[in-house]
Amino acid sequence: MTTKQRAYLKSLAMTMEPIFQIGKSSMTPGFTKAVSEALKARELIKVSVLKNCADDPRELADIIAERTHSQIVQVIGKKIVLYKEGKDDRKKIILPK
Repeated sequence: MTTKQRAYLKSLAMTMEPIFQIGKSSMTPGFTKAVSEALKARELIKVSVLKNCADDPRELADIIAERTHSQIVQVIGKKIVLYKEGKDDRKKIILPK
């Protein structure tokens, strides 16, 4: 992913609300599956790490990205933005070159 593409995805994510929250139970197989399905449907998602989660958000982002085969767009504070290119051309986010 180029810097220009990452900046574009960051701008799209600015207005998004987190659709998942990671709490004290941290990463479960069900959570990973749900994130994977959301990435297939939306391509770009935001995840919030709650205060009661003891894990580092950056490490969690790395784990989620690895398990879902997605890319980390950004990690700011306790917010994680992930991107995975979808297969459906009608819903596809057009990235700048």
